Amino acid sequence: MAPKRKAEQSKPAKDEPHGYEFFGPPGAFVISFGLPLVCYAFAFLCNDISGCPAPSLLHPSTLDLEQLKKEVGWTGFSGLINTNAALGTLAYYFLSLALYAFLPSVEPEGTELTTGGKLKYRFNAFGSAIFIMVILAAGTIVEGANFCAWTFISENFVGILTANITISYALATYVYVLSFTVKHPKDPNMRELAAGGRSGNLLYDWFIGRELNPRVNIPIFGEVDIKAWCELRPGMLGWSILDLAFIMQQYRNFGKVTDSILLITVAQTVYIFDALYMEPAILTTIDIISDGFGFMLAFGDLVWVPFTYSIQARYLATYPVELGLKGIVGVFAVQAIGYYIFRSVNNEKNRFRTDPNDPRVKHLKYIETAAGSKLLVSGWWGTARHINYLGDWFMSWSYVLPTALSGYVIRNAVTHPVDASATDAVFFQNSYQKYVIPGEAKGWGMIFTYFFMLYFAILLIHRERRDEEKCRRKYGKDWEKYCELVPYRIVPYVY
Repeated sequence: MAPKRKAEQSKPAKDEPHGYEFFGPPGAFVISFGLPLVCYAFAFLCNDISGCPAPSLLHPSTLDLEQLKKEVGWTGFSGLINTNAALGTLAYYFLSLALYAFLPSVEPEGTELTTGGKLKYRFNAFGSAIFIMVILAAGTIVEGANFCAWTFISENFVGILTANITISYALATYVYVLSFTVKHPKDPNMRELAAGGRSGNLLYDWFIGRELNPRVNIPIFGEVDIKAWCELRPGMLGWSILDLAFIMQQYRNFGKVTDSILLITVAQTVYIFDALYMEPAILTTIDIISDGFGFMLAFGDLVWVPFTYSIQARYLATYPVELGLKGIVGVFAVQAIGYYIFRSVNNEKNRFRTDPNDPRVKHLKYIETAAGSKLLVSGWWGTARHINYLGDWFMSWSYVLPTALSGYVIRNAVTHPVDASATDAVFFQNSYQKYVIPGEAKGWGMIFTYFFMLYFAILLIHRERRDEEKCRRKYGKDWEKYCELVPYRIVPYVY
């Protein structure tokens, strides 16, 4: 019986029963085919044709579908597909891949796999982003807000969204099929199946990700770790590019750039480029360590992040908001507090993991688990078990507050003359027959512009729960002891 017990003890932890997440196959179905519809709803129902939200939505009892179609610019399903948008999107992906392959990079090792060994990663997202931004800056210096990259995004926004959704579906399907070539449980090429992606249910495994670190060898470009590549590019940088495109769109619309859209873009750009600069830090995240790569991550990285996180800038491109000095200071204070918490917490963790004797962290107290890991019980991580998420959420407030009490209606000055007493009307520079006012939509636009803050809170709480479950499974009684020493989850003394 001894040999049998030994085999059971050496059995990889990821072979233990994992259970479903996201309510299993039904939840996977809703997310996989529902969230793309949400992205389209945001694109159409908060628009630069009739208003945000579309006027007909403000009167649901008399809602006329044909009228709503006119208000949102719906031309049929064929209007979702745009050949130029698809080619432009593929060109952007190709450029990102080329920069990944040929620019100088660092090549750190990841954490040890459960089956043994460590994978090497190629990181140069920050350098790639700088390269692309220099090209965009040069084009803007020469052609201004009418630079072809900016007008292309504004004119093909829905088509670009469709192209990225299609890529996420295709990529998820490709890695799912590829996963069946993994020689589980001990692959000579250090390939592994993810713990949560081996339920046996096709839809759920396709959604959650069956292979942990799918890689592909591409002629000329070499080996690409698909999950690590998608984590911060092209979607994360795409978020910043969309923000900049909407700044240019605001300038073309009104001949000015407001402090609100600049503040949002600067705040988000700092967050984005900080993540790109600290790219090796993703090796300690749950996405890389334990999540498989399936539709959930493909869609999240390539579609959800760039197209829903840039809603505020897209809103302000059509309805300019001036915050003034007090508004800027208030929003900046929220952003600064959030960023300070976020960066301080993550720096503390990374320093302790890489060098516990670093003078900046060697004073911290910790408990050592049976698995060999050290869990901090002082400093930031002794304040709350997932205190890093608090900084993330604070920053999300700074992204939505500049849109104020949002909502607008677009009017035609010929059919709806502007009331002489209306001081909030803003005329479009490129069409003085059109103007935008809050009107009856005031406040209702918050459904779109403040969605990010609410969604992010739910996301962080759900992510924290997932973290807790995985840590409890990994550390067992040591985690229970840690929870007694650090009782709060995210917000000290509150949650």
